[in-house]
Amino acid sequence: MNERVLIIVGIIAQYFMNEHDFSSEREIVEELLSAGFQEEEIDAAFSWMEKITLNPPPQQELDTLQAAPIRIYAPEEQRCLSTEARGFLLKLRSAGILTPEIEEEIILKACQNDGEESSLDEVKSITVLTMFASLQYDGSREINCIIEDNWHNLYH
Repeated sequence: MNERVLIIVGIIAQYFMNEHDFSSEREIVEELLSAGFQEEEIDAAFSWMEKITLNPPPQQELDTLQAAPIRIYAPEEQRCLSTEARGFLLKLRSAGILTPEIEEEIILKACQNDGEESSLDEVKSITVLTMFASLQYDGSREINCIIEDNWHNLYH
């Protein structure tokens, strides 16, 4: 995925977390265009966000993967997730930020990347979007820490 598209995804997520009062998608698009992003990049970011948030993984796969108490990555998942991305997910799980269900959803979404390896930045974006879409708890503090890569604030 294009790095600029990931930047746009991060900007959009921050706007929503900071509760900017955008009455329409058009306002966000105009803001991004004025910041120098291309319309194709913005469309790609919205399409990717829609794909990640609106296409939940098949429930049968999710139930099967949740059976193991300790997470071991299958060879296919190892090919889909960079070492850094797997370490990032382990860090979040160990800190109690991710539930096993949300972690599995993130892994499944990351592996839907047309056979390409998902980078750390892509997995961070998927994590933020998945946590944002999950209404199980208010994870805004955790999401901010992930976006800003500021782990110190997470523990305090």
